[in-house]
Amino acid sequence: MNYPRYGHTASLLANGHVLVTGGYGSTGYLNSAELYDPSTGLWTVTGNMSYTRYVHTASLFANGHVLVAGGYGSTSYLNSAELYDPSTGLWTVTGNMSYTRYVHTASLLANGHVLVAGGYGSTSYLNSAELYDPSTGVWTVTGNMNDARYFHTASMLANGQVLVAGGYDNGIYLNSAELYNPSTGVWTVTGDMNYTRYRHTASVLTNGQVLVAGGSYVGNIFLNSTELYDPSTGIWTLTGYLNYARVLHTSSLLTNGMVVVGGGRHIAGVDTNTVELYNPSAGIWTDTISMGYNRSLFTASVLTNGNVLAVGGFLAGNSSELFKL
Repeated sequence: MNYPRYGHTASLLANGHVLVTGGYGSTGYLNSAELYDPSTGLWTVTGNMSYTRYVHTASLFANGHVLVAGGYGSTSYLNSAELYDPSTGLWTVTGNMSYTRYVHTASLLANGHVLVAGGYGSTSYLNSAELYDPSTGVWTVTGNMNDARYFHTASMLANGQVLVAGGYDNGIYLNSAELYNPSTGVWTVTGDMNYTRYRHTASVLTNGQVLVAGGSYVGNIFLNSTELYDPSTGIWTLTGYLNYARVLHTSSLLTNGMVVVGGGRHIAGVDTNTVELYNPSAGIWTDTISMGYNRSLFTASVLTNGNVLAVGGFLAGNSSELFKL
């Protein structure tokens, strides 16, 4: 990349390029953005965002535009949002969220709206959620979650509902999970995970189940446990253990149906470059080749050719590398 960064976002565009935005680098909070071209392996700078952003969200619309929302800027928590147009390489400011928030989640719903949920605001952990309508550029408050949470996960289920799981709320580590129904705007409590966890990952498998992996719980103890959520029963079941406990890692569903987990922090203050694969048919994790750099708070994007692009990270500067099937 042209700039070292961590706590950024990465979006796979319709043309196969990857758009990386914001984060934190050697010069502080960033508003820069750049594009990765898989055909050449080169990075190109594109238009700057209007705001510096760190641990924000990015959502890709069907028309190819990318919505970034919230995060933390140079001096404050943000409620601003803006749109990237790949055809021009320019950003346009759109409607503000009702709440400032960072380390929240954003989910693209079947109706084309974006649901943002939770995070931390200027003074408190949030249970609020709101919807962005791309046809109007307006945010509308929707039902509150039953628990305030940040560093949680949000997963789009095959039935159109959104599953949020885990997180942290003002000293409380959560194992709770709940479902958002877009047709009613209501959150419903579902089964609890077997472990409290935050800073974990979640991946929707090809069979519709959700795999959560790692994270940390009470006393900031890092986890190597993983578990599966079955939407048909609302129950979580433990599955194979990671070979390394980890937080702030990435999890990617591969084209062969397996899940690759990489990097993160495996003990307090120590990042790792280890990578492992989950086989859903066996429920087992297997070590695979390590990354060239230790990385946490980085991004991993599955490219159209099936390879995975790892970008940036706390100790990885402006480096990027490919995991090839």
